[in-house]
Amino acid sequence: MAVIFVFIDGIGIGKENEFNPFYTNHLPGFELLSGGKLCEACKEINSQKHVFKPIDANLEMEGLPQSGTGQASLFCGLNMSQLVGKHFGPYAHSQTKPYLKEQSLFSDLLKMGKLPHFINAYPKPFFEHAEKRSRWSCTTWMTMGAGLHLNTEESVINGEAVTAEVKQDYWKKKLGIELPEITETVAAQRILKKAKDHDLVLFEYFLTDKAGHEQNPENAFSSLERIDKLLQELIKEIGNHTLLITSDHGNIENLSVKTHTRNPVPLYAYGENAQNFEKVESIIDVKNAILNCFE
Repeated sequence: MAVIFVFIDGIGIGKENEFNPFYTNHLPGFELLSGGKLCEACKEINSQKHVFKPIDANLEMEGLPQSGTGQASLFCGLNMSQLVGKHFGPYAHSQTKPYLKEQSLFSDLLKMGKLPHFINAYPKPFFEHAEKRSRWSCTTWMTMGAGLHLNTEESVINGEAVTAEVKQDYWKKKLGIELPEITETVAAQRILKKAKDHDLVLFEYFLTDKAGHEQNPENAFSSLERIDKLLQELIKEIGNHTLLITSDHGNIENLSVKTHTRNPVPLYAYGENAQNFEKVESIIDVKNAILNCFE
């Protein structure tokens, strides 16, 4: 039994209007999890194996939430925006890095004798850029801080990892790296395979945040459609695992602005330990709810 944690960057709960791609498009996975189109009109779900609710990502700070402090708060269970004195992003802030190394979800799971795994893979240019400028994302810093390896191109070729855009098409388009394109079903199977011998498998998806900044409705739908198809496959094959989905801040749900939003973000828990997430009210509460699944 594992927790499959799908972290989706930049999705909030927005209004029922033409600027919200969750409302203007049909997304079966999200609609199943939300009990309808994901928007402010959705009602919370609280059943034995299915929890859906809006949770706070503003962290009692003014201004627009950012990925660096939002993700660090999510993975460490602490208010990193208050620690830093502002919302900060997109990379891990220097003040949050010690916490991401020593008090993160991954490090605490290892202390409990559990085995976490970050299934995303990164190309060589990512490592070169991150090392040169010390601009690591919170997920990569947390993984390295826990003494775990980051997946590379070789991991993808061997079918052991998933690229951040799911289908393995962006590395060729953006970097000229030849990889065979895969389906969302294949990507889901890789995640489920890792869940057989790990206690937590984390997958991070970023195209939603990118599309929100672009304010392009077609790109927004495309980015949501591929993660929605992945979620559909995971829901179908969840078995005795628990599927957890949440975000760090809003963005794509309001294409009328190119910035992040102060909207609440969705929290979905589906499967065996869904009830452990019933009392989550903020992204700060997510880490301890995950740990409670293993007590």
